[in-house]
Amino acid sequence: MSTMSTVSEIGQRQPPRRQAGPGALGAALAGLLLAGPAWAVKDLPGGPAVNQLNLHPPVTRIAENVHWLHWVMLLICLAIFVVVFGVMFYSIIKHRKSLGHEAATFHESTAVEIAWTVVPFIIVIAMGAMATKTVVAMKDTSNPDLTIKVTGYQWKWGYDYLKGEGEGIGFLSTLDVAHRAMSDSGKPPADVQDYLLKVDNPLVVPVNKKIRIITTANDVIHAWMVPSLAVKQDAIPGFVRDTWFRAEKTGDFYGQCAELCGKEHAYMPIHVKVVSEAEYAKWVEGRKKAMAAAADDPNKVWQLEELVARGEKVYAANCAACHQASGKGAGPIKPLDGSAMVLGDPAAQIKVLLNGAANGAMPAWKQLSDTELAAVITYTKNSWGNKSGKLVQPSEIVAARKQ
Repeated sequence: MSTMSTVSEIGQRQPPRRQAGPGALGAALAGLLLAGPAWAVKDLPGGPAVNQLNLHPPVTRIAENVHWLHWVMLLICLAIFVVVFGVMFYSIIKHRKSLGHEAATFHESTAVEIAWTVVPFIIVIAMGAMATKTVVAMKDTSNPDLTIKVTGYQWKWGYDYLKGEGEGIGFLSTLDVAHRAMSDSGKPPADVQDYLLKVDNPLVVPVNKKIRIITTANDVIHAWMVPSLAVKQDAIPGFVRDTWFRAEKTGDFYGQCAELCGKEHAYMPIHVKVVSEAEYAKWVEGRKKAMAAAADDPNKVWQLEELVARGEKVYAANCAACHQASGKGAGPIKPLDGSAMVLGDPAAQIKVLLNGAANGAMPAWKQLSDTELAAVITYTKNSWGNKSGKLVQPSEIVAARKQ
C-alpha cells in the first residue's frame, strides 16, 4: 500500500473536521509516518541502518580510533560553541540598553588579544596531536599478510590478489543483476535489506590479518570506501595508491564508490566478506580450482552456438546495464541491435572493446578474457535482429591485443 493510498483511505474513513486539535493532527501524522512498507526495511549488519545518525559500528582498531576522535572533536566543538555563545548572549541580555547600560569606550586589551590567540592555538594543536597518531597508522601499509589490487571500472570493481595466500586469484565484482532490475523497475521491494549493495563476487579476506589494498582505476576517478573498516581511498587512472585494514570480526561489510564517476555511480557497491582463516583457505582452494576449470585455451576453435551461449552470460553480466537486454540502448547509449559497427568488420568492434570509445563513455574491457570478448562479440552479431552468422575466435582477440 503506497503512502498516497494510505492518505486516501484515511480521508474516506475519517471525514475532515474543521476543529481538529493539534493532538489529533499529531497522531494522524505519526500514523502516516509509521505506516506503509517503507518502514519494513531493517538494519543491514555491516552496512547502513534505519535512521542512522552515527558512524558505522567499527570492526577495526583504526575504525575505533576514528569513532573516538569523532566524539572527542564533537564535544570540544560543542564546548567552544556553548562558551562563546553563552558569553555573547549573557552580555547582550545583561548589558542591554533597556536596563540603563550605555556603550563603553575603551581601547584594545593586550592581555585579551594574547588570550584569544594562544588559547585557540593550544586547542588546535591538541586536536591535531590526538588525530596525528591515527592518521599515521592509517598510512602504515608495511608488512601486510595479504596484498590485493582494487581497480575501479565504469562501473564495477576488479580484485587481484597479488601477494599472500590466494595469490593469482582475480575477478570482477558487479552489482547483482536482480538488484539492477529492481532499480530499473522503479518499484524495489521495501523489505530488501541489501538493496543496491549485493554483488556477484564479494571480496573475501581472513579475519585478524593485515590486508593491504592497492587502488587504481581504468577510466575515471573512483573511490573505494567501506565505513566499518574505516577505509576510503581514491582510485585514480595512472596512479597507484594504497591503504590497509585488519578486521577483528567476521561478517559482511558494505561500502560504495565514493567519487562521482558517471551515470552508473550509484551501482558500484562494495562487499567485503571477512571469514575465519580456515574458511578463507577453503575459499582460496575452491576459487583456484574454479579458475583452473574455467581457463580457456585461446587457440581453441569454437562453434557459433557455443560462443553465442557463452556470450549471452558475458553480455548479461557486463553490457546489459547500459545497452539493455534487448540491445536497444537507452538515452545516449547507442543500440547494438542493427548497429553498423556490430554487423560490420569484427576488427573495429574488437578495437572498441579493448580500448573503449567516446572519451570513456564506452569503457575498455581488456580485463575480460580473450574467450569472453570473442563470445560477447559473437553474441551481439547473432542476437536480436542481428543474424549475421559471423563469429569471432579467441585467437583474433589475442592478435588484436598485440597490435
